[in-house]
Amino acid sequence: MALIYLVAFWSLGVQILGLVGSHGILPAGDFLKYISLQEGASRFWVAPTLCWFNSSDFCLLFLCCGGIALSILLLLGIWPSFSAFLLWVIYLSLTVIGQDFLGFQWDNLLLEAGFLLIFLSPHPFRSQYKSSFYPSLMIVWLFRWLLFRLLFESGIIKILSGDPNWAHLTALTYHYWTQPLPNVISWYVNQLPIWFQKLSCTLVFFVEILVPFLIFAGRWGRLIAFFCISGLQVLIILTGNYCFFNLLALGLCLTLLEDEHFKIFSFSLKVMAGKGGVFYRVVTGVIVVIVLIVSMGLMADSFAHCPLPKPVEKMITAVSPLRSINNYGLFAVMTTERNEIILEGSDDAEHWQPYEFPYKPGDVKQAPRWAMPYQPRLDWQMWFAALGSWRENPWVLSLMEKLLQGEPTVVRLMGVNPFKDHPPKYIQAVFWQYHFTDFKTKSKNGAWWQRNIKGLYCPTISLQQ
Repeated sequence: MALIYLVAFWSLGVQILGLVGSHGILPAGDFLKYISLQEGASRFWVAPTLCWFNSSDFCLLFLCCGGIALSILLLLGIWPSFSAFLLWVIYLSLTVIGQDFLGFQWDNLLLEAGFLLIFLSPHPFRSQYKSSFYPSLMIVWLFRWLLFRLLFESGIIKILSGDPNWAHLTALTYHYWTQPLPNVISWYVNQLPIWFQKLSCTLVFFVEILVPFLIFAGRWGRLIAFFCISGLQVLIILTGNYCFFNLLALGLCLTLLEDEHFKIFSFSLKVMAGKGGVFYRVVTGVIVVIVLIVSMGLMADSFAHCPLPKPVEKMITAVSPLRSINNYGLFAVMTTERNEIILEGSDDAEHWQPYEFPYKPGDVKQAPRWAMPYQPRLDWQMWFAALGSWRENPWVLSLMEKLLQGEPTVVRLMGVNPFKDHPPKYIQAVFWQYHFTDFKTKSKNGAWWQRNIKGLYCPTISLQQ
């Protein structure tokens, strides 16, 4: 968890000013002013963030650097519970003001796992790995419950969505080239025959829907679940760029193991007893009750669509701003085409030069790149913007305006800036349809992608009056 927090804060820290800084695409200060006008005194609970005290660029960087420092302290076992608490508070604060750019499922997953982490070790000072303290078995089981929900919800939502591609086991014939950020292995796996893709789809259903129940089937069941779930996560890591998401899932898998499985490392994790003070046991008991009630209520509402008791609804509403008990499930409906937004600048509105993003497809001869565990959040959000219109994603216009202004913090988010000496006078967003090439095409012209133009994503804009 310490390593994952470290990656998350580092990844965000190098981008945050361009995303939500004072001159960024979606300034945090403007967002907080809007929330303040809408919510009044309740704004502190509706949007729980330390940035209410200060949302300056310095503060945003300070929070990211503080998260990195606390991650190192947690890694060293210094003030573990206190460090875990501050990490959760800081990441929640940044997630709230991150708006569109920090609304991913793994951000919520990190918050939920990070919240549970606070109660895993109540030692106030340095915690040695061979300490005599045993974390509460209830907390360990909440981690296992989180892993179960992550897998099972991700699997069952594919069936309940009614998507024919999942029903006919053809979803993976689209997945490798339509996923947000493919890597180079994605291209090669996409060339495999359809029988392999259908078999892979069957295995996904098996691991996501059936295997999670082995978590409750004793130590041997959990050991089998560990290898099956870990294997799936490794395969996803190899064929896609999902930042720290799969690393976090692998971390959750460790809770399926017991002391004897770690003897090869000459230390014991000691997670199978439940010792601690009365206050600790009472607090963990309350946390268990709240997590179980809210998570089961969310699952019932999402999958069964059954009415919930009023107390449960109120509890869900009360804790939702903390983003620490969530629903999960990626790719409920498989995308079957890939549209890309290519931003182009010009000085005369006739000759256009494209901006290249660091990781998302652009130049057809540029091989898909590796990004994980780093998450290029703007690249990711461009994929979501291409699923709708610019009216549904007004931040795209803000991005274009910042490029017209030559805003340094935003320009640094781009991979290739064709206007290094001065910003362009005009900018447009061109809509293209992309698809992986095959071996024959690639060997002939070196192109990893083939594309066809669809038109303009939004009208050409300029700062000129």
